[in-house]
Amino acid sequence: MGKIKKGQVCSVEGCNETAVKAISFTEISRLNIGLSFKKETSRGKVYLCKKHYREIKKYLKKSRKLEKWRWGAPF
Repeated sequence: MGKIKKGQVCSVEGCNETAVKAISFTEISRLNIGLSFKKETSRGKVYLCKKHYREIKKYLKKSRKLEKWRWGAPF
């Protein structure tokens, strides 16, 4: 049983909703989104509620697309 099923709370500061997804902190820290995270998430995984995951997903999609273009990978 993982942390999300146990009822992990969202890692975004000020949010107390239950987490839906977990993403690595290094992947999110590259994006410069502007969200502040709780102190215990300085490394490892960041747990996100549905609202914050939707927000970050847009930035991740764009970032991954640009990374593919940079390396010339086929779609």
